[in-house]
Amino acid sequence: MPDKVSPGPLHGNPLPKEAVCIHTRKVYDSCRDKECLQDLRVYLTRCSQAVLDGAINVKPRTAELLWAYIDVEPIPFNKGFYTVDVKYFYKVTADVFAGVGRPREITGLATYDKRTVLFGSEGSVRIFSSQYAPCNGDIQNFEKTNLPIAVVEVVDPVLLGVKVVDGQGCGECVMNEIPETICGCFDDELVISDDGKKLYATLGQFSIIKLERDIQLLMPSYDICMPEKECSGSSDDPCELFQRFKFPVDEFFPPKISDMIKAGEKGGCAAPSLNSCGCCQSANQTRRK
Repeated sequence: MPDKVSPGPLHGNPLPKEAVCIHTRKVYDSCRDKECLQDLRVYLTRCSQAVLDGAINVKPRTAELLWAYIDVEPIPFNKGFYTVDVKYFYKVTADVFAGVGRPREITGLATYDKRTVLFGSEGSVRIFSSQYAPCNGDIQNFEKTNLPIAVVEVVDPVLLGVKVVDGQGCGECVMNEIPETICGCFDDELVISDDGKKLYATLGQFSIIKLERDIQLLMPSYDICMPEKECSGSSDDPCELFQRFKFPVDEFFPPKISDMIKAGEKGGCAAPSLNSCGCCQSANQTRRK
């Protein structure tokens, strides 16, 4: 049996040295979603709204998740279950064509509200910690310290499409208040009125929502976790640092068509043709980088 066990897969049957009590969070319930969020209203910045009003065509570019506001509330007469309300804030970017020149970039804010029901068990204790939390004056959390903790994991959404709607007074709800932290993510004031052309976006989003509670677990301990690698600083001699670089052979010898076919087969793509193949072009660009 080895004297020391390193982090990673265990070989053989090393025995733990002691049992330790750790404090962590246990996931009581979770769910995952693959959602297509259709026709979300995008509130553009003032400059972007002026550009959109004279647009001929609009094409999608990117979408970025800025923030997610999470609220947990117990369900009456159904002990142990909670509603998790999440409000997502997205920064949407699109290209606007207003003539024969180059497209102009516009940005705006889109939001999406989601509610789910998860099991979070029951807790009657109030947990306090000496860890410093700046601006910790949330009255809701102060009154209900025994609620489970909701965790939302989201990948940046995919901007599937955008469309422009003409006219005014569509009868939809206009956003009344935007958090200051969200407004700070834009370089101009957001237009939340119902005037001018309106931009709508369709997003594809993957997310996981979990309800967790603090718990103590008894775990086997093999040894302390001490790093083995030494911290090496950068050399003062730039030539010495340059000598460690590998010679970029691929930059001097572009890939052959046979190499591109093999790369396409490994990636699950069809065999490329000599004319055009989007997958092979991506593989070629990645390799040249």
